[in-house]
Amino acid sequence: MTDPHISIVIPCRNEEQYIGKCLQSIVDLNYPHQLLEVFVCDGMSDDTTQQTVQEFAQRYPLIHLLINHSQTTPHALNLGINQASGDLIVILGAHAEVHPDYMIHCVKSLVEHPEAGGVGGILENQFVNPVSKLIGLAMSSSFGVGDAYFRTGTKEGYVDTVVFGAYRKEIFEKIGLFDEELVRNQDDEFNYRMLKHGYKLWLNKSVVSKYHVRSSIGRLFKQYFQYGLWKVYVNKKHRTITTSRQLVPFLFVLFLIVGVVASCFNHWILIGYLSVIGFYLALAATLSFLLAHQFRKVPGLILIFIVLHLSYGIGYLAGVIKFLFLGYGSEKVNPAGHK
Repeated sequence: MTDPHISIVIPCRNEEQYIGKCLQSIVDLNYPHQLLEVFVCDGMSDDTTQQTVQEFAQRYPLIHLLINHSQTTPHALNLGINQASGDLIVILGAHAEVHPDYMIHCVKSLVEHPEAGGVGGILENQFVNPVSKLIGLAMSSSFGVGDAYFRTGTKEGYVDTVVFGAYRKEIFEKIGLFDEELVRNQDDEFNYRMLKHGYKLWLNKSVVSKYHVRSSIGRLFKQYFQYGLWKVYVNKKHRTITTSRQLVPFLFVLFLIVGVVASCFNHWILIGYLSVIGFYLALAATLSFLLAHQFRKVPGLILIFIVLHLSYGIGYLAGVIKFLFLGYGSEKVNPAGHK
């Protein structure tokens, strides 16, 4: 594969703060513009996002604005993919900025690993305030996000999921597009389907993108609650647990709920329950100091670790109740169809 034509698909809605930086990073790529096309699939933004994209499109013919009337991420992704003519299709987020050699390293990896259907890289966190700095630290830790290697950067090689991946176009032709029922986790589900069909995913640490981290704990909680909730729907559709790490926060939340009830009936259970919580907090405190190297940041990092684990676990529990026990469909959980 020598200098393939690359299509970049960017789902977005109300991203006036980030979309210009994202598009500028694409314009600045060390890759021929005549071999690039960019589809920004906008979910009917009511801020200046569309205006910014149109201004870029007037200056750079490779950039195109598409309107996503359904307003959900998978609809946006599929809208762009259906327009794409490239040999490779890159899925990018509006909060991301790619390094200049991003596409060169993606192409190189796919040439060196012909058995791989897609390649991704690692995230270089960008911060807008002190809270986002702490969130970024927590999300770069295995204690915070498990074996999400694109966040921790601790592995290069075959993985079960990638972020902002570059995929061979034939993959979409053989296994289908993104699942439009999924409000979240559509990328994880797609990657799982790829692996199930015998393809592989390669993580190359030279493929780097900047990512603007969530700026508040409330937004972080909402984000990871949604991840946990929709992971259950993915499991239900595929009738299997797609990754074992997803169960850890869920089991932790179950432990907290069951433990507080059981502790009311036996003081030894209470002692054991409090001991486990104490160990968790001590571990979180130790790792927080090792990450931040400042005692004053430790309480904030502990709080963020707790939010990461509880939000995902509570979301997963909500998904078990709604999707498994109550039999809800995706449209009932997300009736408006919005992200």
